Amino acid sequence: MKVLLINGSPRKTGNCYSALSEIAKTLQTEGVETEILWIGNKPVRGCIACARCKVNNNGKCVFDDDVCNQVSAHFAEADGFVFASPVYYGQPNGALLSIMQRALFSNGAAAQNKPAAVVTVCRRGGATAAYQCLQMPLEMCNMPIVTSQYWNIAYGREAGEAEQDCEGMQTMRTLAHNMAWMLRGLRGDNAPQLPAREAWQPMHFIR
Repeated sequence: MKVLLINGSPRKTGNCYSALSEIAKTLQTEGVETEILWIGNKPVRGCIACARCKVNNNGKCVFDDDVCNQVSAHFAEADGFVFASPVYYGQPNGALLSIMQRALFSNGAAAQNKPAAVVTVCRRGGATAAYQCLQMPLEMCNMPIVTSQYWNIAYGREAGEAEQDCEGMQTMRTLAHNMAWMLRGLRGDNAPQLPAREAWQPMHFIR
């Protein structure tokens, strides 16, 4: 089993990395392979709703000049996901949010039914709003949400300060144990059959 941990901070070894590292170390004690994937700090495009990824681009976003398709290429090999973001004005990092929107829209089939969680890190406030924002795409993609003893939040400003948040780090470890438990349940010999999905029936409210 493998969990992909996506570091959505422009700072490669900042507090998001500290939180993800705590999760990764704990998952490894449970026998789960991990990979921390950093999205980098280069410009990331936003989705323009062209839908070409659904028509003729084989599950890839039509914009192939940033990290989005590199991230979504890992979806098939992963059994679970953790997305981590710093908090900017009570919101997630825009680059990570754009990647999630584009990658899950273009290649969400490769992530469906796989457990996922989000982590937010902030200096003081806004973490819960960013946390809720990042969870919404996962719920729309039929990805079981992995919970913890609290919202998956850690506090710190300078790099490494989140490691001093003892409750935050404990929350990360509990999240990791819960992720491993869920993965074993879904992948074991007695794992339940995945639920059947009805054909999508889209509509809007314009009469």
